[in-house]
Amino acid sequence: MSAVTEVQNTTTEALAALLDGGEGALVTLVAGETRVAAHRAVLAAASPVFAAMFAHDMLEASCGQVSIDDVEGPVLRLLVAYTYTLQAPQLPDTAAQLLSAADKYGLSGLKVACERQLISQLAVETAAATAVRAVRHSCPDATRAAVAFIKHHPQVMATWGWAYAVLDYPQEVSKVTRLLGEPPAEASSPTATGGGPTPNSDRQPHSSHSRTPAAAAPPTSARHTPPPDDAAVSRFRSLSGAQRGRWLIQAAKVGAVEVVRLLLAAGADAGARDESGCTTLHWAAERGHAAVVRLLLSAASDPNARSLKGWTPLHFAAYCGRAEATAALLEAGADRGVWTNDGRTPLDYAVLCNHRQLVQMLTEP
Repeated sequence: MSAVTEVQNTTTEALAALLDGGEGALVTLVAGETRVAAHRAVLAAASPVFAAMFAHDMLEASCGQVSIDDVEGPVLRLLVAYTYTLQAPQLPDTAAQLLSAADKYGLSGLKVACERQLISQLAVETAAATAVRAVRHSCPDATRAAVAFIKHHPQVMATWGWAYAVLDYPQEVSKVTRLLGEPPAEASSPTATGGGPTPNSDRQPHSSHSRTPAAAAPPTSARHTPPPDDAAVSRFRSLSGAQRGRWLIQAAKVGAVEVVRLLLAAGADAGARDESGCTTLHWAAERGHAAVVRLLLSAASDPNARSLKGWTPLHFAAYCGRAEATAALLEAGADRGVWTNDGRTPLDYAVLCNHRQLVQMLTEP
């Protein structure tokens, strides 16, 4: 039995129950200045969240009024209308917000309908937001559609929407980025897993530290790379130098090479540092985003910059087993003999973590 069919059956029973509902049958839903009266039985039949709320006699529900957070008034009205009609509104402008509300209140049929609308509305300027929303709300069809769209329209990664997504939803963008390309070989990430020395940690790495696959950067071949978007570059220039630096570090973390390219074109400092003293190049090397590493090096990012703990980008690449990033750093003149504050070289970490390919690279003349 489909989710919609099941809801239809339970809603029919709920409507019949309204005959004997009495004065307590109604509840008022409040979103900002919007107030919508609805029958408890109908809401409970359509939404397991409302059903649980009324079953446990929550304080708000017992008072006959429920505040609905993170839902705007017009969306609330559409949400309630769906519980009565089981008909999803064909309103493209509200599909994104309505999907979030449907997911929150367990309205699976409405969620599927909104997901289809978002897929039909995919465009260069909106694809990043759609991909992020699809990941956040576990919408597999919309996620696949958005990723496929971005693969065929790489200029998405040069839009303002992608830049905002990188800054505001780094975890979701990281997942989208992994889906855009083939995942690299399994490797460790000291800052991501907690198994090694994070920028603010005094711990030493251990050979038994946990390992997680790194996020792959999206395709960046010349024939797929769009020219810099003048409007996007102009918007980035409107940011302060500190803001551009913060965005650049975040873009380097998730491997958003086109956002990095735009920020550099807008005058972002390639040597921007975070509170741990790590530069954008440190983060790109640590995460294994070789395309970003090469781009930053071409913008004169210092391959021997040291964090507060004395780590260089090569230390991070060696510790995490990032062969391609290591090769780019060595070609740019990274010092393979530099020591961290506690006396370890990149080769020491490659040996300690049993990255044999890195050991060979770091011992070759």
